[in-house]
Formats: sequence, structure tokens, C-alpha cells
Amino acid sequence: MRQSTSLAAVFSDLPRPPRELERGAQVIAASAPEAWTDAQIEAWLDWAADAGLPMDGADPLAAAVHAWVNGLGRPPTETAELAAALLLGVVSPARAPAIDPAQPLQLDDPATARLLAAEGARRRALRLAAGATRAAVAALETVSEAVERCSGSPADCADPSRNPALARAARAARAAGVADVDILRAAAGDRIEAAELQLAKPSPLIAIADRGVAASGGPEAQLAAGATLDGDLVVTFDPGSAEALLEASRGPAILLSTPRLAELLGEAFELGLQRQVELWSAALAPEDGAWTFGVGGLADHLLAAGAADPEAAAERLAELIRKAAGSDGEALSLFIDDPEAALRVGLSGLGALDVFQTADGETGRRLRPSLATAIARGGGDVEAAERQLLGRRTLVGAPGLDHAALRGAGFTDVELEAVEQALACVDRLEDAFHPAVLDSGFVRDVLGLEVEPGEQVLPRLGFSQQQIEAAGAWVFGHGDLRDWPAAPSALTSVLADPAGFERRLRRALEPFSAAPDVTPIPLPWDAGAGQAARALADAAREGLRGVRLMRGTAPAGPLFQLADGAATERDRRPDPEPRMVERVIEKVVERERSRRKLPDRRKGYIQKAAVGGHKVYVHTGEYEDGELGEIFIDMHKEGAAFRSLMNNFAIAISIGLQYGVPLEEFVDAFVFTRFEPAGKVTGNDSIRSATSILDYIFRELGVSYLGRHELANAHPEAGDGLGATDAGGHEPETVPAARFISKGFARGAAPDNLVVLPFGQKRDAPRSNAGAGPPATACPDCGDLSLRQQGGGWICETCGAAPSMQG
Repeated sequence: MRQSTSLAAVFSDLPRPPRELERGAQVIAASAPEAWTDAQIEAWLDWAADAGLPMDGADPLAAAVHAWVNGLGRPPTETAELAAALLLGVVSPARAPAIDPAQPLQLDDPATARLLAAEGARRRALRLAAGATRAAVAALETVSEAVERCSGSPADCADPSRNPALARAARAARAAGVADVDILRAAAGDRIEAAELQLAKPSPLIAIADRGVAASGGPEAQLAAGATLDGDLVVTFDPGSAEALLEASRGPAILLSTPRLAELLGEAFELGLQRQVELWSAALAPEDGAWTFGVGGLADHLLAAGAADPEAAAERLAELIRKAAGSDGEALSLFIDDPEAALRVGLSGLGALDVFQTADGETGRRLRPSLATAIARGGGDVEAAERQLLGRRTLVGAPGLDHAALRGAGFTDVELEAVEQALACVDRLEDAFHPAVLDSGFVRDVLGLEVEPGEQVLPRLGFSQQQIEAAGAWVFGHGDLRDWPAAPSALTSVLADPAGFERRLRRALEPFSAAPDVTPIPLPWDAGAGQAARALADAAREGLRGVRLMRGTAPAGPLFQLADGAATERDRRPDPEPRMVERVIEKVVERERSRRKLPDRRKGYIQKAAVGGHKVYVHTGEYEDGELGEIFIDMHKEGAAFRSLMNNFAIAISIGLQYGVPLEEFVDAFVFTRFEPAGKVTGNDSIRSATSILDYIFRELGVSYLGRHELANAHPEAGDGLGATDAGGHEPETVPAARFISKGFARGAAPDNLVVLPFGQKRDAPRSNAGAGPPATACPDCGDLSLRQQGGGWICETCGAAPSMQG
């Protein structure tokens, strides 16, 4: 253990390897102790940049620190100690408590109510101004877009009387408070840009209240409560505390990390603390003013040191600090609440969970080292505490949801291994059982589940919410040690309420501090004056010297729902008198909106054809009753994007069919659609031309499954052996059933002596060329040979086009 109190000697022996950090467009190599995190180094660099300190040479952080310390005007030996304290992360410059510099307000003064009302109105106006600026800029952008989207002449597009979209945008801009001149400028093409209002959060006001009146909820409490609705307010209960807070806000301040100092000096901690107070008191304490020496991390230090009576130990350290400050101790305050300074010295609020940085720059979670030391000293099991806090990241031994329970639900070793691997990188138990982890085929075919997006698998398998929560706590931990049954008795209260333990230590320091410890009292964002008055009354009864009432920030997004304007107007109208009229009652039967599952082994057919020279394969899948349940579309020699689009289109149609959408709806929606490729169809006995790929596909499905023969546009005699007569007028012969029944699908069960009789369209009488009408002409729109002369013009019997023909 070190007995020396010289941090300069420690600094010379401690390695400080350089570390490269990205700052803006450049990379800076900063030397720092190995225990520092990257965020800690960046916080120091930010401090140096804000202070305008030079960061030159191979060690920019050291250059900035020495420049700041040299400005204090101390002797070289003291300068070396002060710089070492900063560069070792023991001490950091800090911001004094932020208090409005105005004189404290007396809540029993009648004029105070007017002052608080005026200040509240000013702060409310600043807050509303930011929102109004954003709304006005958005409205002007809408005006500009209304002109840009207009396709008329420039003069008409910029005229609200001729451009309805511009008129609506201008009306909305007026409603947002925008002047007409700015609306006209935006319509003329000027981009109206307004800088975002950067509103610094106002410092809280300080007020003095009578403790007895505030504790009873009297008018002073009501007045202070009303002031918190539009800004923070610090309330003290005696003039001396208010004056001390005001003085402390004007003086210099530093923050010292007691755990870091104890780590470096060991048993010489108290002597080292005394030395630091003396050095910084001589360097910073003004002649006749107040200053702040913040004592940080006291809870961690006392837990690691094993103090039997933490409150008494805190009082003893506070007395040591005040004596070391000498004559400056009368004006010395001990409380600093500066998050940036705390980050620079590696401090955070006491809690069981600690986030740390590994040697390779990764962040991890662990049990807080001070608590681990205290648990081990109290006879507790540190590993058990870590399991309670962080979990085990495995389902082995999990209550109600272990491997045996999952095997009983149908899981195999393959799925269990996938789940265990996923548990190492997820934060929720349900994410480890996602179909993407388990394989959707296993979920559907083995577990027999059709899992909708966002639906959880475990409840579908019969596991209760209590079992899932217990297994989640086993895997991921509880996040704290409040309910740890094996906690040492001496630490039960600390583990149950770490923040309360810190508050007790601060209360022990307060009698030795010139300025009070201002206890923050957070209020809900929607708290009213009554709730704030009750909180202030409770603080007065508890004997607190100073409190700060703060309303929380409202959550982002809409906080209420607006009723539809038309519905609201309709609700205001009186109900009409009932009239007796005859009505046709239509009974609507809702179909169950569940997905009908196709059989695993299903029948269907494959149709090969070419549309406009592009090959198309249509593959159908059917239910047992022959109803269409799915389609697949495959195209050759097409681009990957178009082919993928058709594949996904087929999937969408299949899902719709399986959820009960009638095939007729799809056929009516997609026949006669027009896009390339289109034209002549070859390879299909019923369809000879199509206006698009979709037109061909749904003509084929309509003819084959719905009997929609009006969608077929081939001549009846143009048969291909499926039952239609041939070109010579002879009846086709019977064909074996094997031509239409899949031997593989039937697994050889179809008898060999089955035949199929002729079916399909049949010609009534042989046709002769002599009696034939004029030859058909190809339609220039769809390519079908069904263009017929009608009257003095031409009309296509397939697509209905009426082109003008020459010659």
C-alpha cells in the first residue's frame, strides 16, 4: 500500500498509453490511464475545447491540462500535483450550481406572485416560439411544393385563385401565423429558411419559504407550486441557505472522486484527501467569496472500505475537509451536480449494474466493483449475485421452461442449440424463439403453428406468462439485487434502495457545507399545482434545507386523440324523426378470416406458353376439392427484377386465395391489363393472344377453374388433343387416363384400363372454306387475330379496340 500522498509521483509511474479517437474529421491520439473509457477521454477533450485551451504536441490532453493549471499561478511543485490530480482522473473542474443571479424571492411578499407570473409567461413564450417557428417553416415549404407540383403556366401556378393546392397551403400558412408577404415569396420560388431556435434551459429561480407555512400547504406552497409549471424553482426554508446557494453559484468549483483517490493512495487516502483540499483551496478559493469542493463517489468508497457506520464515516470525512480548508472552510460547499464533470472522473449514481469498457474497446456489463467487494466482505456469494443481476444466458435449469419442457413440446437438439446460441446475443426471451431462429419450416410442420408477424411462439406452445417471465429472469437476470434472497443482512437496505443510501450520506455531509444540498423532486410532466404543493409540503416536513421542483419532459408524439371533424359536426345535429319505410334486409355473413392450409401433397398442373415470344410457366396447386389454392409464375430470359416481382406477385395471390379471396375477384381485376410483353400466345389451346402477362395468366385461370370460356379467344377447331375436334372434323379418339392423372401423385394406384372420353368444345358441322367469312385481321393493340369489320369501321372482339384501318 502506498503511504505517499504525492499524486505527481503516482503519475510518473502510471502508464498512459496513447489512444486514437475520432473527433469530427480528424483523429486525435490522446494519452490516458488504461482504466479510462473512450467517453471519459472525449469528455476531457470537450472540456479543453470549450475552455479554449491549446491541445498541441504528442499529448494534447496533457498540454491542455498544464495550460489550465499554469493559469492558476501556483508554485511549480503545487502545479505538478494539481496537474497530476487532473490527468489521473482524481479531480475535474466543474460548473457551480446553476442559479438565476436575481435576488432570492420572498414567497410571503405580495409582489412575488406578479414576478413569478411574469417569469412564467416569459419562459412559456420562449417554449412556444420554438414550436411556432417549426410550424411556420413547414407551412411555407408546403406552399413552395404546391407551386412546384403544378403543371400549368408559371403565372397560374403562383396564383392562389387558380391553383387550388396553393390556396389550401396558403390558408394553412395563415393559420400558422405566417404573414402574407412571406407566403407570396414562397409561392414566387424563394426558399424561406429560419434557423432553429436554440433555447438554453433557463436557470432555476431561488425562493425562500416559511417552513411551517409550506409544510401546512399554505399559500406559499401553492405559489411555489404554480411557478414550477413553467420552469424549475429552488425553494429554501431560511435566508442563510438561499444566500449561500447564490454565493456558491458565483464561485469556482471542482469535483473529487473519492474512489479514484483511494485506489491510487490506498491507506494514505485520508492524508491524500487532506492534501488535495489544501492544494485546491490555495489555488481556487477567492479572498472573500464562496467556492465548492464537491465530494463524489462517497457511497462507492465507503462500501469498498467496509465502513461499519457509513453515515458516521461520511461526517468524519466532511469534518476533515472543512478543517483542511482552514479559514476558507466557512464558505466551502460540498455538493456538485455536474454530469460532465462526473463523467470526466468516472463517477455515476450508485446501482448494482456497472457498464465498463474492455481492452479492445467493447462495452460490457458487470456487478459494480464496490458492491462486489462489500458482498464478499459480508460473506455473500459474488457469483450468485452476478447470476441474480445478469442472468445465466442459458435455459439449462430454467424453472418451467428448461430443455426437458421444450423437448416435450417437439424441440430437437438442433433447435435447442439454435436457441442457446441466440440467447447470447438477444435481450428478450421471445427473440430467441423467433421463426427466423427456429426455421419457419420447423415451426409450421413440426410444431404445427402458423405464426403471424409479431406473434410469440412460447404462448402458442402452452407456456404461461408466469413461466415465460421466470425463465426470462433466469436467462437475463433481474437487473438489480432488490429481491436477492441471499443478500448479506448488512447490505439488505443498500441493495434494496441504492439511491436512498446515497441520499443518507449526502444528508450526513450537509451540516458541514455552507450551501445546502438541493434535493431534486421530479414531478410528472402533467403534474398540476396541487401535486407540486404536496411535494413541497412533504419536503418541508422532512427538514430538508433546499429542494428543487422540476417537471419532467413530456413524451414525444401525440398525447391525445382528436375526434374526426365531420363526425363531431354530425354528433351536434339532432337525430331525425324515425320514418316507417320499406327496407330490403341483406344479411351479411362474415367468413372466418383464417388461413386455409393446403395439403402437403397436392395436385395441380403446369402450363407452358409464350406471350409475345416470352416463355411463361404457370404452376397451380389445388385443395382436395379441386379449388385453386396457390400459383407459381416462372419466366425465362427476363431480368432478375421483373422475375422476382412476378414471383412475389404469385405469392401475394396465393396468400389471398388461402385467406378466402375468391378467384373471380383476381380474374376481374387483372384481365385486360396492358403492358409489355404482350401479343400472340403460343402453347395454349384456349388463349391465342393477351394484352400482358397478367392478362394471359388470369385468362388461363378463369377458363380452367371458373369455366369463364368468354375469356378464351382461340377458334373451337384449333384443338390440341384435349377433346376438341381436329382441323379435319374427325372426332378424336379416346386417350389413356395416364395422360391426365399423375402416376407419381397417385403412387401407381390408378388402373391401367382407364380412358378419358372426348370433352371440350365440339364443332356442329364441318366448315368449308367456301362458306367462310372474310379472313380475320390482327389487332394492332393486342395482336389477336380477332379484328372484324363492323359497319364502316373495325372493332377487336378481344380487347374492344376500334382502330382506324387504311386500305
